Amino acid sequence: MAFENPSREEIKEILEQTNTIAVVGLSDNPERTSYLVSQAMQAKGYRIIPVNPNADTILGEKSYPSLRDIPEKVDLVNVFRRSEHTPPIAAEAAAIGAAVIWLQLGVYHDETAEIAERAGLKVIMDRCIKVEDSLLLPHGKTKA
Repeated sequence: MAFENPSREEIKEILEQTNTIAVVGLSDNPERTSYLVSQAMQAKGYRIIPVNPNADTILGEKSYPSLRDIPEKVDLVNVFRRSEHTPPIAAEAAAIGAAVIWLQLGVYHDETAEIAERAGLKVIMDRCIKVEDSLLLPHGKTKA
């Protein structure tokens, strides 16, 4: 069966219930898409936790080398990595108890979806979280 993203209403609920987003592949370069998207999400009230082994801090937040190194609860894992690198990220997202894995626009991998869904995670692929948030919650996030 082919993968299908959750409905827009389900994505809206996911965003409303999300407080903490770990961003795998978040660049410390302000010109990179991952930085711009994460900065916008941070401005909308989400807590952003960078996952980048090559940076100490990004967007004023401590950066961690991997999801397993984050010492607090993560609601959603947003992934800015090439598709072929995402299956182990799905396994790590499941291991830390995240509820959702979100692969950014242009990132899609069937095995990643299977790993995450087997572990009970919601999966969103090939969508930009910033665009979805702007469309579905244009006036900001209401606390769940």
